[in-house]
Amino acid sequence: MSFSQKYQQLPTVDKDAGEQESLQRKDPRKRRFPLLVIAIIMIMCVSLPCVRMIRSRFWPACHSPQRTYSSLTKLPSHYTLPSGDKIPSVALGVWQAGKGEVGNAVKTALAAGYRHIDGAWIYRNEEEVGQAIKESSVPREDLWLTSKLWNTFHAPEDIETALDQSLSMLGTDYLDLYLIHWPIAFKKEGTNILDEDLTADPYPTWQKLEELVDKGKIRNIGISNFNIRRIQNLTANKLKYQPAVNQVELNFWNPQPELLKWSKENGLLLEAYSPLGSDKQVGNSLSVPEVKDVACKLGITPAQAIISWSVQRGTIVLPKSVTSSRIVENLEVFEIPQEEFELLEKAAASHPPQRVVNPSTGWKLPFDVFDGQ
Repeated sequence: MSFSQKYQQLPTVDKDAGEQESLQRKDPRKRRFPLLVIAIIMIMCVSLPCVRMIRSRFWPACHSPQRTYSSLTKLPSHYTLPSGDKIPSVALGVWQAGKGEVGNAVKTALAAGYRHIDGAWIYRNEEEVGQAIKESSVPREDLWLTSKLWNTFHAPEDIETALDQSLSMLGTDYLDLYLIHWPIAFKKEGTNILDEDLTADPYPTWQKLEELVDKGKIRNIGISNFNIRRIQNLTANKLKYQPAVNQVELNFWNPQPELLKWSKENGLLLEAYSPLGSDKQVGNSLSVPEVKDVACKLGITPAQAIISWSVQRGTIVLPKSVTSSRIVENLEVFEIPQEEFELLEKAAASHPPQRVVNPSTGWKLPFDVFDGQ
């Protein structure tokens, strides 16, 4: 153990000159040794509590996790939708996965045991995803493929053509789940020109999706980025098929407890995109003291702790990565003891919500898409 060389040596106090004179005649090395020992002991007494405090805050001791993988209970691998179909609880999200890397990510995921791939037409990578699926040995019937209807195609006459494009690029003749990507419709003419009618009333769009379910091109239909008001606006109509899921930004920084509670009460399953936070939040998410503490106790990684917490909240989780080791890691989810689970819930609710994905300004909308939550 090393210490600073700048500490002050303790002064020698003598009662009389005789003692001082005697002290000076002794070997100076022998005279300094007891003083050095005393100084070291005092420094240790003062510094060790500080060291412990710093380590507990920044480098939590995790030498002996209370549990190991083999002793942990696995969380549900699937949820059952109203249709009776079973959707895997963890998916590989391919949003922002670039050309030339998304294919390898999909192959890695399928080899690791993933059976749920979440994509969208607007991600511009469905063709590469489809090719990776084709090159894998996983039968189509064992896969769950999700895509999304982009804002420009909400008009009923445009929906099937948009769907067919995704089917063709993915190399399949049906989707397990097709979502309305945003509760915002654009007109075909121009760039991001708001279609006020279809935005205010998405029922015509939904009716066409129901027709495509009956046609066999889609197994389940759902929504994405809908708040409670917009969900109620849609479901106030006489629907043949209720939304199977609502995919939203859901993570430690934006836990949305009200939406989660309402959705459970109304039988609507939530899917969590950006479960580790946005790109700029991931580092902070993995450094949250409560997250690190739970991970340490369970013998898992902070990312696994967050993903497990998300699944245990009753949501489908869509972690995205193109790094092989992280893809494999993210699939392993475990039940968190109730005390630790509540600790994470409390920590997530202890700060103002931080929504990152909100395109209202970029689309120059005359309103916030999430207003009226």
